[in-house]
Amino acid sequence: MRRFSWFNTTSLTLGFAFLYLPMILLVVYSFNESRLVTVWAGFSTKWYGELLRDQAFLDAAWVTVKVAVFSSTLATVLGTMAAYVLVRAGRFSGRTLFSGMIYAPLVMPEVITGLSLLLLFIGLNIDRGVFTIVLAHTTFAMCYVSVVVSSRLTSFDRSLEEAALDLGCSAFEAFRLVTLPIIAPAVISGWLLAFTLSLDDLVIASFTTGPSATTLPIKIFSAVRLGVSPQINALSTLMIAVVTVGVVAASIITKRAAVSQARDEQAAIRAE
Repeated sequence: MRRFSWFNTTSLTLGFAFLYLPMILLVVYSFNESRLVTVWAGFSTKWYGELLRDQAFLDAAWVTVKVAVFSSTLATVLGTMAAYVLVRAGRFSGRTLFSGMIYAPLVMPEVITGLSLLLLFIGLNIDRGVFTIVLAHTTFAMCYVSVVVSSRLTSFDRSLEEAALDLGCSAFEAFRLVTLPIIAPAVISGWLLAFTLSLDDLVIASFTTGPSATTLPIKIFSAVRLGVSPQINALSTLMIAVVTVGVVAASIITKRAAVSQARDEQAAIRAE
């Protein structure tokens, strides 16, 4: 029996073409000599140079990177803590409410999330800027981190923690020395996911930003409304490159961690 029929092959080809052909065209036309993005006039890298000289785009990129780093770090810490409570704390009063609050932002429309956060910041009289965007991105990104880490904790062998406790470790030391290194690939994956979500967010950032802080997606959206320029193609190509490098690095780290864990488990079995 053939694993791939002509129908499956055609479906996969069309699916991948639908997903990646626009990105390929965007990358190709970022090296276009002409200012018209639909007319090829020769190979050139001048738009990358003009992009690096555009202070407005550079400022927006710096704000976006700052927001993404801070929000993803906070989301990873809070999401890991929430996942640990959900998986290890057992049944406690308010667990259903706590679980619902963790998972609700995953299905909540971004418009509602952004509007509610805007009303909250206005009610608390907090000036909107980088700080409010970081809080907003942390709010929804920590839910994704919690899901990723929870899946790893669910399949985690608790006998390793119990062994550490029997050998005299405190609960915190057992978590730091045993649990955290084993779930580190999931934590790193959650951080990268939160970082990517923050880089990509437009709706929530548009509600929670202020005049002093303009993120890159907002800047791109404002520029595209006046017409697509080759500078935007160059900027998008750089963003695709950054995300690709991050995904590849995460895959390599995760694979190496899995191989190392398998070797440690085999060594422990042989020692027994």
